Amino acid sequence: MKIGLLSDTHSFLDPKVTQYFAACDEIWHAGDIGHVSVWEQLRAFKPLKAVYGNIDDPEMQTRVPEDIWFECEGLQIWITHIAGAPPNYNPRIKKILKEKKPDILVAGHSHILKVMRDTERNFLFLNPGAAGNHGFHANKTLLRFEINNKVVEKMEVIDLGKRGALKI
Repeated sequence: MKIGLLSDTHSFLDPKVTQYFAACDEIWHAGDIGHVSVWEQLRAFKPLKAVYGNIDDPEMQTRVPEDIWFECEGLQIWITHIAGAPPNYNPRIKKILKEKKPDILVAGHSHILKVMRDTERNFLFLNPGAAGNHGFHANKTLLRFEINNKVVEKMEVIDLGKRGALKI
């Protein structure tokens, strides 16, 4: 299964996303989608799993959940927007991790690209950084990888370049 992972588009879908995710089987969006048109474009392009983030309005919150748990190639995946990062998760995430353990935890929100193993809890933590133009990040980033029979492989960081200036 080839996965394209992004987060924090904040109502802007870089046209290069479709180029880099053309060979992907699914797209996962870790929240702060922004305008519903971004969600619609991604859904029309590829099968999409998405969660809402703190900037997503009530309309977006009726279309996508706060958390998604699902199985992919034998691995338990959890996508949420605000999680913190290993080992400093927020209280909501810590509480859930006491009851359930994913093989992969995907989060957004920080705008900081991070791929690391949570060695204490033994799972992979993924944050693709931010793909939109809003925020403090310098460059827009994505992750692309494969999951094959419980193995995550071919992890790639895709740098879309400098974030654009916001028009006021």
